[in-house]
Amino acid sequence: MLFKQGIKVGAQGGHGPIKYEVELYDPQEIIQFRFSKPNGFHGIHKFEIQTLTKTTTEIKHTIDMQTTGKGTLLWLLGIRSLHNALVEDGFDKLENIFQKPQKITKWNFWVRFLRKLLARRSK
Repeated sequence: MLFKQGIKVGAQGGHGPIKYEVELYDPQEIIQFRFSKPNGFHGIHKFEIQTLTKTTTEIKHTIDMQTTGKGTLLWLLGIRSLHNALVEDGFDKLENIFQKPQKITKWNFWVRFLRKLLARRSK
């Protein structure tokens, strides 16, 4: 995710075809984004951090959105699978800082196919 103005409430940015505006931000608790693109994505995407004990922290990822029209097709056919793989990769990297053996979640066939397709298109 890239935000030209940095991470602050009101900053606009995103990644690939997904665009957001930072709606809430407290580096100790939450970052919440409101979708602005693609058309047909209506709702929010957020990460929340909560200290449970002195040695345990919970990081929660939530997408709360409704899709319409082309947005529904984009979500169902590609973005959902790619997004889920991206979040799993991120959580694996975070967990691997603190645990052994290292965790690597394998991508399913559909994610591997979509990533190859996107890589060809970007050449």
